[in-house]
Amino acid sequence: MLLLAACGGPAEPVWAPESAVERARYTASGPSTVTLLTVRSTDSGFGAHTGLLISGSERVLFDPAGTFRLAAAPERNDLHYGITPQVLAVYIDYHARETYDVELVEVPVSRAEADALIAQAAAYGAVPKAQCALSITRILNTQPRFAAMPTTYSPNAASMAFSGVPGGSTRIITDDDADDNHGVLIAARSDLAAMGLRPAN
Repeated sequence: MLLLAACGGPAEPVWAPESAVERARYTASGPSTVTLLTVRSTDSGFGAHTGLLISGSERVLFDPAGTFRLAAAPERNDLHYGITPQVLAVYIDYHARETYDVELVEVPVSRAEADALIAQAAAYGAVPKAQCALSITRILNTQPRFAAMPTTYSPNAASMAFSGVPGGSTRIITDDDADDNHGVLIAARSDLAAMGLRPAN
């Protein structure tokens, strides 16, 4: 159900059925936001992967060139729907471990900006290996608020530029789980109810 996520492998088109997407759709309370997630080595500081959480009329996760898979969050070409708090917690926990931290930089945006970014992510298509940051910065560049960001292959460069957007806030998630245990418990749970991951409406 879950595979180790990384910016690796060729583009793999995935298209969840409409019924699955409609069941999963989730709208978060509170203001609209865009959050850049950067998976970073605790040893070297190397940025290994980048994801983009967009919360507008619904909350979705663009996970380009990643291999995150969860039935509660159906995917259409790297865009995952139904990102409830529980699903987001699984995504973060899935990446964070003794060798990697997850940095989250959240920027408040208008509903129109968030929905425009969701539309851009939905239209982008499956992303090839090593292009996670490139695809995300290209998508962000479509909105005036983020137009000054560089188009880059580097997760760290994307994170640095995104952190400079006015109004943003940053937090870092750490986890001392060993690499050998990473994803093992989650992968062993085929029953979504046992994980508390029924999509919220």
